[in-house]
Formats: sequence, structure tokens, C-alpha cells
Amino acid sequence: MSHSAPASVDEAATVPLTRSQIVGWRNAVFLIFALSGVSLASWVARTPSIRDVLGASTFQMGLIVFGLAMGSIVGLTTSSALLARIGSAATIRISLLAVAAGLVITGVGASMASFAVVVVGLALFGLGGGTCDVSMNVEGAANERALNRTVMPLFHAMFSGGTILGAALGAAAEFAGMSIVAHLVIVSVLVAAGGLFGVRYLQPDPAVAAAERAAAEEAAGSESGKSAWRSRLGIWRDRRTLLIGLIVLGMAFAEGSANDWLALAMVDGHGVENATGALVFGIFVTAMTVARVGGVWLLDRFGRVPVLRASAVLAAAGLVTVIFAPVTWLAVVGVVAWGFGSALGFPVGMSAAADDPVSAAARVSAVATIGYLAFLVGPPLIGFVGEHVGLLNALLMVLVLVAVAGIACPAARKPEPKPVG
Repeated sequence: MSHSAPASVDEAATVPLTRSQIVGWRNAVFLIFALSGVSLASWVARTPSIRDVLGASTFQMGLIVFGLAMGSIVGLTTSSALLARIGSAATIRISLLAVAAGLVITGVGASMASFAVVVVGLALFGLGGGTCDVSMNVEGAANERALNRTVMPLFHAMFSGGTILGAALGAAAEFAGMSIVAHLVIVSVLVAAGGLFGVRYLQPDPAVAAAERAAAEEAAGSESGKSAWRSRLGIWRDRRTLLIGLIVLGMAFAEGSANDWLALAMVDGHGVENATGALVFGIFVTAMTVARVGGVWLLDRFGRVPVLRASAVLAAAGLVTVIFAPVTWLAVVGVVAWGFGSALGFPVGMSAAADDPVSAAARVSAVATIGYLAFLVGPPLIGFVGEHVGLLNALLMVLVLVAVAGIACPAARKPEPKPVG
């Protein structure tokens, strides 16, 4: 039974979940993460072709991606209110349908060679994607607590696995000469159908439901609303939350810059064909997936902080190699290192934000909002700078935020258990 409304969450939370329900919940979250990855990579893999159809400059492509980022920010910032009003199952259902509709509109815009229609489609795509991003991370953190083991990197590995599938489908569509609209319509049907199926198996988070129930019992007139509002604002004044946000910001910029620009950077900077650019992007997301699967063992063995520090160094080394490699094969080696280094920042940041189950939803939303600044500011900035110095050189800006993430990584350390008595 999924939690379609706050009232049903309270009722369901009074009944302990069976092992079968928890596992089904986990598998549903796996599916939702994977569908998000498929949808994103399907757009990214066809970016060079969409650029060619529109006859867009690098700066104009930056503006197109800015429309996607703006939609994502709106979805991100409104997701908490939507979650509180209609519950996570309904929120995820609506958001994935918006993603599917956005892909269709984007494909239609490309078939019309319409800059404006593509921007509208990507804005709707981003709106659904941003809303789903917060919702599925909150679900992942809740399921991680229910399972009582580290699984967040595996959820994000499923996202990366989805991007591998999406990139492979995109590359196949390029090689086969399939039209952009036909390709994106097929993907949209997959995302919509899979989303409607998966949300049926989501479950309420007992810890959050219990906290909300206790808060409701303490409510007394208008002062309770003011207290709740002050509590939400207090999340943004918490030093640890902000530092975790910086980790996610830097690593999201490292990951997002590849999502937005890697295919084009390989085409324009290293002279490969469009289909090869899509294939190299597939190599990047494959590296991220491998690192996220292996990252569970690394995190358990060495802890969050050493792993995040090593990740920042590896991401920086990969970026430098991609930018300055004199031959294509060496650039591909750099892409692999870039993917390895970018893999764990976002999932570890989400887990760190959710360390306290009572404030998990608010903190995850705040940290994700900070992280999404990378997607808002980064694409047009890289596009603008790339117009003047080339896309490869523009990627040097990513190194700055990766360094910041490396410096801030001690904030992700698990808090010490509070002494009893």
C-alpha cells in the first residue's frame, strides 16, 4: 500500500511493515531511480542532434539547458509542499507523468525545428524531474532506515544504470537514424508506465509519520504554525546542513556538467562523431554506476569522509585529463576517472542530510536545493564561457567547486550517538 495522502500515512504507520513490504518498497525505489536516469540520458544522448536540427550556437544550447534547469528548480522548491499535501506516491506519480509529457513536447519541438517548443518541453521535463528528485531521495532514505543497512549509493547506481540504458538507446537511435520525436515518445511511454506501476509499492516512513503525529498533537492555535515555520527556516541556518549542501553542490556540478556538455565537448573539442559523443557519455555513466555499486563497500570500510576526499581528487584528475588530453583515447580514460570521482558525492550527501529521521525530508530538500544551484547556474555559464574559449576550457570552472566539495567533506561524517542519561 502506498502513501497517497498524509492521513493514510499516519494510519499505515501504526502497522509494522513486513519484510516483503520493505523489499517491495526498495525495489519500487530502484525502479523510480532507474526511470529518472533513462529519461535524463535519453535527452542528453540526442543533444548534438537537437543542436544540429535547431542550428543552435553553444550559447543558445546553454539557454535551452537553462530552461531545463529553471524547471528543475521550480520542481525542487515546491516539492516539499506537494509532498506534505498529497503524499509521496502521488507526488512521484505526477512528476514522472510530467517528465514523460516534457520529453514528448521536446521531441515535437525538435521535429518542428522550434527553439521555443524545445525550451517549453525541457522546462516541463525539468519541473517533473526536480520534483521527483527530492521525492525519490526522501523515499530512499526512509527505506534505508527500514532496511537498517547502507543502500543509498545503490539507489543512485540504479539511476546511473538507467542513464546507461538511456544512453545506449540514444546511441542506437542515432546509429539507426531514428527521428528524435519517435525516440523520445517511446521513452516517455516507458517512463509513464513504469512510474504508474512502481508507486503502488511505496510505503510510509514510520519515523517521520510518528514525528508528524506527535507535532500535530502538540499543535495549539496559530502559534504551532509559526513554530513549524521557524523550524523549517532553522534548517537553512544549520552549519552542517549548509556544508553538506556544498559537498552536493560541487559533486552535482561535476556530474551535471557531464550530463549537459560531455557529448558536445567530445564532438566539438575532440572531433568525434555525434554517435561517438553519445557513446562516450555512456562510458561516463557506466563508470559512475560501477563506482556507486562498489561505493557501498568503500563507505562501510573507510567511512564517508576519506571516500569523499578521494572522490574529489579523482574527479579533478579526470576533468584535467579530458580537457588537456592530446588524443581521444586518453580523454576517454579521463572520462572514466571523472565518472568514478563524481559518483558518490550526491548519494552520500543525501544520506548525511537524512541522518536525523525527524528532519530528514526538510534537510534533504534543503541540501538538494543547494545542489541544484549547480544545474541552474552551471549550464548557461559553461555555455557562455564555452562560446568564447571552447567547451573543454570552460570545464575548468568545474574544478573550483570540486575543490570546495573536497574541503567541506568532513561535514558528512556521521554524528556521534548521543549519550543516554
